[in-house]
Amino acid sequence: MHTSAGGSGDTSPSSSTDQLQTSVVGPANDALTGASHAAGPLLLSRVLGDSPVAVLLVDRSSGQVTYANTAALALAGDVRLPVATDRWAAAAGVTDIDGTPLAATSEPLSRIAAGDPLAGEPVRVRGTDEDGEPGPVVWATGFPLDTDGDQLSLLVFLPVEQPRGAADPDQVMQALRERAVLATDICFTISDPRQPGNPLVWVNPAFTRVTGYTVEQSVGRNCKFLQGPATDPAAVAQMVADLDAGRSTAVTLLNHRPDGTAFWNHVAISPVRDGAGELVSFVGVQTDVTARVVADAERDAALAAEQSARRAAERDRAVAEAARARLALMAEATTQLGASLDMAELQQRTARLCVPLLADWVAISEVDDEGVVTSVVAEHRAGEAAREALDTMSAQYLGRRFPDTSPNAVAMATGQPVVLAGLTDEGMRPWSRRLHGTDTLATLGTGSVVAIPLTSRSRTWGVFVLVREDPAGFHQDDVEVARDLGRRAGQALDNARRFSQEASVAETLQHALLPELPAIPGLAAAAHYTAASTAAAVGGDFYDLLPLPGGAVGVVIGDVAGHDITAAAAMGQLRGLIRSEAWATDAPDPAAVLARVDRLLGVLGLPVVATAALMRATPSGDPQGGGSWVVECANAGHPPVLVRTPEGAVEVFCDEHGLLLGTGLSHERPPRACTTRELPAGSQLLLYTDGLIEQPSLAGGRVRDIDEGIARLHERWAAMPAAATPDDACRGVDDLVVDRSDDVAVLVVRLGVPRPG
Repeated sequence: MHTSAGGSGDTSPSSSTDQLQTSVVGPANDALTGASHAAGPLLLSRVLGDSPVAVLLVDRSSGQVTYANTAALALAGDVRLPVATDRWAAAAGVTDIDGTPLAATSEPLSRIAAGDPLAGEPVRVRGTDEDGEPGPVVWATGFPLDTDGDQLSLLVFLPVEQPRGAADPDQVMQALRERAVLATDICFTISDPRQPGNPLVWVNPAFTRVTGYTVEQSVGRNCKFLQGPATDPAAVAQMVADLDAGRSTAVTLLNHRPDGTAFWNHVAISPVRDGAGELVSFVGVQTDVTARVVADAERDAALAAEQSARRAAERDRAVAEAARARLALMAEATTQLGASLDMAELQQRTARLCVPLLADWVAISEVDDEGVVTSVVAEHRAGEAAREALDTMSAQYLGRRFPDTSPNAVAMATGQPVVLAGLTDEGMRPWSRRLHGTDTLATLGTGSVVAIPLTSRSRTWGVFVLVREDPAGFHQDDVEVARDLGRRAGQALDNARRFSQEASVAETLQHALLPELPAIPGLAAAAHYTAASTAAAVGGDFYDLLPLPGGAVGVVIGDVAGHDITAAAAMGQLRGLIRSEAWATDAPDPAAVLARVDRLLGVLGLPVVATAALMRATPSGDPQGGGSWVVECANAGHPPVLVRTPEGAVEVFCDEHGLLLGTGLSHERPPRACTTRELPAGSQLLLYTDGLIEQPSLAGGRVRDIDEGIARLHERWAAMPAAATPDDACRGVDDLVVDRSDDVAVLVVRLGVPRPG
């Protein structure tokens, strides 16, 4: 059996057909996929929404309805066919537009049964509901059929949009007529499945007008002549299967007119059976829905273009945001990596910069000249929750060389980043050591990895590893950011390593130059030295305590300009000159000693500029017998010495300040002065460098006020218990230092033994 609308046409489509196929067929087929495979009641979804079209066949010889499609049966309820036209009309609740039941002589079915054509008339169906509301308006149209002498007529109830807001009956009628124009343009066909090929046996004038085929060209042929190469074969196959099974079908096909132009045709076909249930014909309803399909296709294309543009904009925005994030990361890296020279702190900062922005976790490993791992710093996005797993991982590599096949070893050997994706536990087995088969790698998340070598001027000293749980791997942009970050971190860490090495040498030199305080009978002394945190852990601050001829004791504090090894070396030379001149046979007073030292600096050409305070303390009797002490002091531009009495009172020893050492201007100034005082046994002297008192002001900000610093030192020492020892004093004043931008040296000396009570 063939279909009543279908396959290859008798006329080949022209170039206009090809153009229509190019612009409409693709998107329209997508838009109508669902509709083209629907089955069931006759639906004109593209013309009349979801409203069913009720179709009746009336046998004029008997005045009975012999066929009613699903929609028509739904209108009349449980009426069994064949049924008299008047009875069907009553069951369907057919009334005039005002809701009044129609008399038998005026009912559309009666006129159709009499063989009269019905050009179009608005009627209501379904009677009146419980609230007194009349049923919907439909447009009734019908005409007799000439089919081999059978006295049949076709009656169709076409749903139309209901007029709203019009009180004038004439206006209502006019609106109904206008809205029925579209409905009356629907093509109706009848085919005979009892004949070979299921040919058309009748078509209405709308069919010839819409398709372009005359009655003579249509009747006697299967409707497949409407089809062309672009007609959807799946929709045709579905229609054939439905009709072969004797059931209703509804599809939308791309059909063609005789001149080759294409149009979208919505076809709804329903079987007609006689009283014995035998299939006698198919009634087809066909509608040109090209305008709607094209509009839908254009709308879908516009929507797709909008969505594509939105996705492109989102991609561009994501790319821009990622670029901004990378720039922000690099800017932050520059700030963070330039703010410290501490190796451990720099490694922690580098790791935290990358998590979670670039990786789920990172590990920075340092190796020695033999390639043995000496330290591992690791950070995970889970924070301390992953610390145990990180420590377990680190323990497997510390103190050993990386396996030769590991990304760490390959990156260090080649000097290039190593990028691995799609990692599995088994794939990592050759270089995961004892972590294979444990939960550690799963806990950390090891789907992909990037290993970046960390290099210095002479060698590769470490590796920077970024790991993600996602096995998809790192994008090339991420690798470039990691490489750049690794380069910056490598430079910063190498600088920190070299600084650490230099600081170690400098600190050793510093401690060699600063003496161990000698044990002198009758004296107690303590000293404290702290290097500036922003320098090389070495500077020009120094102190000294030395026995002098005649039982006197020399007490020295000084500060050479500079914070490097050169300053430390100059400090050593100055300290030696002061010691030498203080031991001169004529035992000069401190002022004369500083004057001689100043001249020697010029004679020897030593580029030294320094402040210093030199004191000579001589006991008046037995140093351990509790007698008083005669103390002389000369000051070369140094902060004033403080003295504390045995009772705990604190004061400035003297206010004399001479010219700095090494300026070359001493011959132009008055001779250096020396202050002499007698102090009771148990008195303590506090000598210090300016790093102790040049601290941020208590008023806030970065202002440094020396007078305020001396006042704070004065108060702190005075607040200590009367029995405070020199050690207590050193510890007590150290916490005055909140900004270690300068070296600090402190020397406290107690003269003799305080008298009891």
